[in-house]
Amino acid sequence: MENKKTIKGGEFLIKETSYEDVFIPEEFNEEQNMMAQTTSDFVETQVLPKIDDLDKHDRNLLSKLVKDAGELGLLGVSVPEEYGGFGQNTVTSMRVVEEIGKSFSYSVAFSAHTGIGTLPILYYGTEEQKKKYLPKLASGEWIGAYALTEPEAGSDANSGKSKAVLSDDGKYYILNGVKMWITNGGIADVHIVYAKIEDDKNLSAFIVEASWEGITIGAEEEKMGIKGSSTVQIYYNNVKVPVENLLGERNDGFKIALNILNLGRLKLGVATIGAAKGIISYAVQYANERKQFKTPIAQFGAIKHKLAEMAIRTFAGESLGYRVSQNIDDAIEGYIAEGMDKGKAALEGLRQFAIEASIAKVLDSEILDYIVDEGVQIYGGMGYSAETPVERAYRDSRINRIFEGTNEINRMVMVGELLKRAFKGELDVLGPAKAVGEELMGIPDFGDTTQDYFELKKKAVKNFKKAILMVAGAAAQKYQDKLQDEQELLFAAADMLMLTYAAESFMLRVEKLEHMKGADKIELQKLMLDVYIYDAAAAIKKFGDDAINSFAEGNEKMGMLTGMKRFTKVDGVNVIAARRKIADKIIEENKYPF
Repeated sequence: MENKKTIKGGEFLIKETSYEDVFIPEEFNEEQNMMAQTTSDFVETQVLPKIDDLDKHDRNLLSKLVKDAGELGLLGVSVPEEYGGFGQNTVTSMRVVEEIGKSFSYSVAFSAHTGIGTLPILYYGTEEQKKKYLPKLASGEWIGAYALTEPEAGSDANSGKSKAVLSDDGKYYILNGVKMWITNGGIADVHIVYAKIEDDKNLSAFIVEASWEGITIGAEEEKMGIKGSSTVQIYYNNVKVPVENLLGERNDGFKIALNILNLGRLKLGVATIGAAKGIISYAVQYANERKQFKTPIAQFGAIKHKLAEMAIRTFAGESLGYRVSQNIDDAIEGYIAEGMDKGKAALEGLRQFAIEASIAKVLDSEILDYIVDEGVQIYGGMGYSAETPVERAYRDSRINRIFEGTNEINRMVMVGELLKRAFKGELDVLGPAKAVGEELMGIPDFGDTTQDYFELKKKAVKNFKKAILMVAGAAAQKYQDKLQDEQELLFAAADMLMLTYAAESFMLRVEKLEHMKGADKIELQKLMLDVYIYDAAAAIKKFGDDAINSFAEGNEKMGMLTGMKRFTKVDGVNVIAARRKIADKIIEENKYPF
């Protein structure tokens, strides 16, 4: 257990992780499975039958369904018991989020309330603020929203124009501003609002009650998808916010926003995996029923390829989502053991794994986009009909790559944060990067062909890491502090990083499963891993080559391209046979079976 406690965010790149130190979904305890079942039943019986009404902007229904979740205790999973919640850890909270992910646009309202609408008060509120607001938010009596984005301030959130000025008597901040794209805005009782006090450079955060004078809620936005969630503009006109409703310290708003988004990103990643599992089940059920040329279309190779690939990517995304959730919990426990306050420990745990949270957000949202697209394709012409769940899923999925920080911003965050920690000396990236450079100058190690299955997989993952260190090290050396301007190069490095983290998480899960269940029980998981690492190697080589070709020249370029080829060389895999076997299991079970 001690080893688990000491892992740092981003450290996966330079350290080998043992399967014993990762949490996998097959280890959920009875309580976690019970909460998942409660959530699943709620989604199946309460939400999905009313999804058409929700999509027609029935705000009373949306409000009721959020409150119903509160009565079941689902809104208070992460809220400590002293404030009316269950006080559960990150893994348990994610288990609930995954099931909620199957509820289409409702999951957006739920996640906004339980995450960015509640957690800023939990982590940054005074004792009085927590006692006043958290019990009502945990029970669903009050619904929360998060008001950060403005017409002129999206990705650059700190450039917002909303302003708060202290009143002459010093009792209130007079708040003025316009916020847009506010999820739950049309049903919320409490807003976490970000604004600058006087002429401050940075935002501050405020707890604002929707019933206060001077607040106008705009009309519901007509959106491409997630129509069942409430999205509005909110106008704050001379709103008197009591000084005791300042959240955290003055000027801390931007920091609060970023720290809360770390958890929001991880939650979004796990929710999209829940959605992905749901869509795979819809797709295979349709494929088993739909006949063409007197044969269920599930029996055709083209459909089998799709079903298997959908499952492989979902398994990868799920593996990394729960791995980082447990890492955060371990970090929090470690900080508390060192004497840190619970709230601060939670924030530090989240900050520590900001890189992995961004990876979960980007990779999983793009996995879901792939899956809904293939889901529509499997349904064929019917997939384009608004009568089918895949049509709604296709539209709903698209927002996930935009909110909680666009995927482009998150790609910049993961590489930027890694380099920042390296330069600060928090992560020793320099030493391993140097070692890779020296290895390139030496005689290639052709390895021992008699190694066992997992040894070969570990070697592949280790080499992927070397490929990243080689590219990132050389690029950082060349561009120095101008590297942040080379966005395309950073994106290539980010994609290499994500695929490597996913491949390692996948591998560690399968290795742990073998120790839990025996090799004979995980043949299909091994086949999935074979395909994933084989495909990841090809993708990493392409991203790496593109990056190298953009900045290296002459002998350096030739040497690095040769290194890239060496670091992404893996054994060939009969991916057609492997995918067919994986698909046969999905077809037989008539749902996502892993």
